[in-house]
Amino acid sequence: MIRFFAACFCALFFLSLASPAEARNRRHRGLPWCGIYLGKHLGKPARSLWIARNWAREGTDAGGPAVGAVVVWRHHVGIITGRTPSGMWIVLSGNDGGAVRNRPRSVAGAIAFRWV
Repeated sequence: MIRFFAACFCALFFLSLASPAEARNRRHRGLPWCGIYLGKHLGKPARSLWIARNWAREGTDAGGPAVGAVVVWRHHVGIITGRTPSGMWIVLSGNDGGAVRNRPRSVAGAIAFRWV
């Protein structure tokens, strides 16, 4: 547990030093910073939101995937920004392969979709 909080602190420290462009390019392998990134992106600095699954209680139920909704998996969180012609949802999230990415993702296994 201490190791998890230390990792969160390190991730927040590094993200606070970086401009958005630098944060997109910086690698934070192994650090759980997707919740921290989304909180900064949406202007929600609550520390409880550093843990991805806590986003499942934020805002109101979106009732399913939609552009603008926050999508929550057990260990990851992002915001839906669009849809591809083939029907995949495009999700913006931090700590996606060690970077901030906006890419098509499957929402299978998502535990919540929230309007925040």
